[in-house]
Amino acid sequence: MAKYQQLIATIQQQIAAEIWLPGEKLPSLREQVTLSGMSLMTVMHAYQVLESQGWIQSRPQSGYFVAPRAEFLTQPASHQKVQLAESVDINAFIFEVLNACRDPAILPFGSAFPDPELFPQRQLMRSLNAVSHSLTPMDALNNLPPGNESLRKTLAQRYALQGIQVSPEEIVITNGAMEALNLSMQAVTEPGDWVVIENPCFYGALQVIERLKLRAVAIASDPQHGMDLDELARALARWPIKACWMMTSQQNPLGCTLSSEKKAALVALLALHQVTLIEDDVYGELYVGGEKPLPAKAFDRHDTVLHCGSFSKNLVAGFRVGWVAAGQHARKIQHLQLMSTLATSAPMQLALANYLSTRSYDSHLRRLRQTLAQRKNLARQSLKRHLPAEAKINDSPGGYFLWIALPKQVNTTELYYRALAHNISIAPGKMFSSGDQYQNYFRFNTSWAWGDAQELAVSLLGELIAEALT
Repeated sequence: MAKYQQLIATIQQQIAAEIWLPGEKLPSLREQVTLSGMSLMTVMHAYQVLESQGWIQSRPQSGYFVAPRAEFLTQPASHQKVQLAESVDINAFIFEVLNACRDPAILPFGSAFPDPELFPQRQLMRSLNAVSHSLTPMDALNNLPPGNESLRKTLAQRYALQGIQVSPEEIVITNGAMEALNLSMQAVTEPGDWVVIENPCFYGALQVIERLKLRAVAIASDPQHGMDLDELARALARWPIKACWMMTSQQNPLGCTLSSEKKAALVALLALHQVTLIEDDVYGELYVGGEKPLPAKAFDRHDTVLHCGSFSKNLVAGFRVGWVAAGQHARKIQHLQLMSTLATSAPMQLALANYLSTRSYDSHLRRLRQTLAQRKNLARQSLKRHLPAEAKINDSPGGYFLWIALPKQVNTTELYYRALAHNISIAPGKMFSSGDQYQNYFRFNTSWAWGDAQELAVSLLGELIAEALT
């Protein structure tokens, strides 16, 4: 174990043993150098990792402090465990909310995307310029489905680093993760089929179900532990389920990540019933800690998991490049893509392949995870300062979303419109369910740099909530 890891473990143990309590100041960097006998660089590295993991917080000109203890919402006992939807009609409202986030005058706490300033724009533009000068007419043909060979090989190598054997031939490059998820669902279902989704779930799943005319079995997901597998087993025994769409890491909107044991149990259960898992893993790189959690795909022994990823949430949104590790369904997905969007942009594929060859990606990801953790801490503390005491914030590590529960008398769709009149956007709970169970919840994007404007907006949001409670 490296020295900085030893120091990390020591401080974690001290915090767990309540030697240092939440809110208390830790020894300064120089004090820790004296106490530990380690170099200043080693101590700085340890403190930075602890901060990125949410154990401690830095305060300008004040030092490092123990972060508040994580709080987790629980699934209300009154909530339905299973909810059926013969049809879904939510696309118009989702379009309205997402469109509002495009206005530069609005603080986009309702956005699904991270702050684009966090992305390495200059390096990506250099890669795009480099490939643009060497493009040939044949490149358009060479990058038709399944996509750029170099990019697919790089992705296969990244899978291999986690011990997951995926051939480049199984990978199909798509126009972002949404196309990967759309095509995956289309490949394994027919109109009228039943599919399992989480509740609450990523609204993209609801849009796909609406577009493909599918029927949904929505199973309640606990904010800390994710979907109840016992309820899933009962649903699989009762309905002719064809597919299950899930986010197993950094679930949107809850933020929870399933344990490896639960991911393995999920894959085994679905394989037993011959149900395909469509794994939406777009936030998988935004974990905390020193080791990336394994996706459910790592436990796939029967080629029943279609693993979908994207560069949009962790590298560049505008390129719109995603992929699916499709296994036996790769050929069918290629055919479906040819009949819909034809192919993913050749210059964007080539630019990403060029950038990934520089080996800058992992360095960028480390910086990104650290910055997101710091900003999430700042946003969380601001929300706790300004929102009424009745507001409950789900505090899952990683990612850049907070899931917030308000008292039942507060309708967050109405709150959304009132906040929007003040140029503040939130993502109301209505976006994440086909029912009305989450009308008093909202999702909050914490990826933005924190300053006076953000603090003032959260203060105003707190006032609007307080008014709704009176």
